[in-house]
Amino acid sequence: MNARIGILGAGGWGTALSLLLTQNGHSVDLWEYSPEYAEKMAVLRQNPDFLPNVHIPETIRITSDLQSVVENKEIVIFAVPSHVLRQVAMRTLEYKIPQNALFISAVKGIENETLLRMSEILEQLYGNWIAKEQIVVLSGPSHAEEVSRNIPTAIVAASVSNASAEKVQHIFMNPFFRVYTSNDIVGVELGGALKNIIAIAAGISDGVGYGDNTKAALMTRGIVEIARLGMAMGAQANTFYGLSGIGDLIVTCTSRYSRNRFVGEQIGKGKSLDEILKEMKMVAEGIRTTRSAMALAKKYEVEMPITQEVDEILFHGKNPKKAVYELMTRTPKPESKGMR
Repeated sequence: MNARIGILGAGGWGTALSLLLTQNGHSVDLWEYSPEYAEKMAVLRQNPDFLPNVHIPETIRITSDLQSVVENKEIVIFAVPSHVLRQVAMRTLEYKIPQNALFISAVKGIENETLLRMSEILEQLYGNWIAKEQIVVLSGPSHAEEVSRNIPTAIVAASVSNASAEKVQHIFMNPFFRVYTSNDIVGVELGGALKNIIAIAAGISDGVGYGDNTKAALMTRGIVEIARLGMAMGAQANTFYGLSGIGDLIVTCTSRYSRNRFVGEQIGKGKSLDEILKEMKMVAEGIRTTRSAMALAKKYEVEMPITQEVDEILFHGKNPKKAVYELMTRTPKPESKGMR
């Protein structure tokens, strides 16, 4: 099957997906919002700012013309930062996207203003003319830098429709990229979004100079509070112990490619959040997601102590060592109690 695919977002992830899908024999258009940068990519056949030293074949059409990227496509993939997903999706509403097209969210975040997951935004915007069964979420441990070099990777395609998830599985899979399916779209999305907060915490631990014991504790207790919120929101517990949960958490907390871990590390070394953001070209989704997670924890009356301390450090200037001390001196409790 040769599918006509439009990818919205020419960052590292969108570019890596375009390379993968082209390699699989599909026809791919890649949308970059800046006309100047789109032209630069098209001429250089590289993405120097977000995925340097990776060749982009001529078969991938790179353009800033949004209409041409989405019209008459069988699959539309969103790979933009979470805070602009709504804005970009709204722009596509006037264009002729086939009514039976699949919409894939490859975005990991939660909208601050509404607390909606990315698939919920798509369902809200496109719901008048497509079914929710046409929305699929793609998530898991998948740094663009490795996917673009055919480093073996495994992720999850989640949808309320098994048929839609299986179609995405078939389109994306190759010997280097394995796709599992899931019907737990809530859990898969929340795992992908919330793990970025724990990665910031892991980075802070690195920056302060704590060791492997500390990071292991943060990661393990981190997945517990992610699962706790997820289950309160209707997710399946097992999802958080799969690729889109613990798998994504491991890679984001440990990888040199992790932007969220990097942000945390710089904070742990004493830099302010403003300083760090001024120096970064890429988006660290965990910063925004921390605010959303705190609001969701309050809404669902769920305890998220690590997330709360990250919020205090990022937005209220709390000393990281004090935050760790307060986590370590919380009321004693049995480990299993935290799973509920």
